[in-house]
Amino acid sequence: MSERTRQNAKGPLIVIGGGEDKEEDRIILREIARHLDGGRLVLATVASHEPEGYFDVYQKAFEDLGVTDLVELYVKDRAETLDPEKLRLLDEAAGVFFSGGDQLRIASQIGDTPVEQRIREIHGRGGVIAGTSAGASVMSETMLVKGTSGESHKIGDLHMAPGLGFIRDAIIDQHFAERGRFGRLLGAVAHNPRELGIGIDEDTALVLDGDRFEVIGSGCIYVVDGAGVTHSNIAEAKPERALSMYDVRLHVLSSGDTFDLAHRRPAAVPDVTRSHAIEAQVTG
Repeated sequence: MSERTRQNAKGPLIVIGGGEDKEEDRIILREIARHLDGGRLVLATVASHEPEGYFDVYQKAFEDLGVTDLVELYVKDRAETLDPEKLRLLDEAAGVFFSGGDQLRIASQIGDTPVEQRIREIHGRGGVIAGTSAGASVMSETMLVKGTSGESHKIGDLHMAPGLGFIRDAIIDQHFAERGRFGRLLGAVAHNPRELGIGIDEDTALVLDGDRFEVIGSGCIYVVDGAGVTHSNIAEAKPERALSMYDVRLHVLSSGDTFDLAHRRPAAVPDVTRSHAIEAQVTG
């Protein structure tokens, strides 16, 4: 039993932008396997309307990474979350991995059900919770459901819904650079400036432990901070109008970089903006 489990501390969250490498170095899947430490992994394919094939792909990807106890959890509707056989799959699980599909399906089918409660219990006793693509978006308290990619954000073109809330005060978007989703993440932050916008590239993940996360994988993670925004037209403009925002803060992080969610800063990096302001007051 790990030290984390003995202390009954929450386990790590591994949030993946989709398209993770399943055949070569498998850096992200290897990280999941490391946290499982030989224990059972439940592959939750709830996000998909047609889950056939997901299990076979991940079983092959994990087979030589020490993950020998892999089971699939799928529910067609909320009624199945009461099925003792479904719940039994989560018994003694060391982790849960949400695959891709439709994030709204995850939240609507298992939210506030015995399945969600069991998953939270696994996390609470030190188990790893991971999610890719739709499984990443559902990790946040407020989740992006739909919005146009590849162009500037239009005021009325965004749909959000409650997620599972494993990560608070943040909104997560995935397939980020590959699908040109910068505009819609800015729109989400304009709607919720107290929440950080986190855009995750494909084959890239954040590994969150406590209030800090580390970036792993081949791409980048973009953190949009709207706390200092001095103007936006989100509340006044017509739905077809393009978004405008002033004084948005952006961090671009790659493999090995760390970020402190509590302080909204890259970890171990001084707040340059605040330092300059203090210096100006002293010398002014």
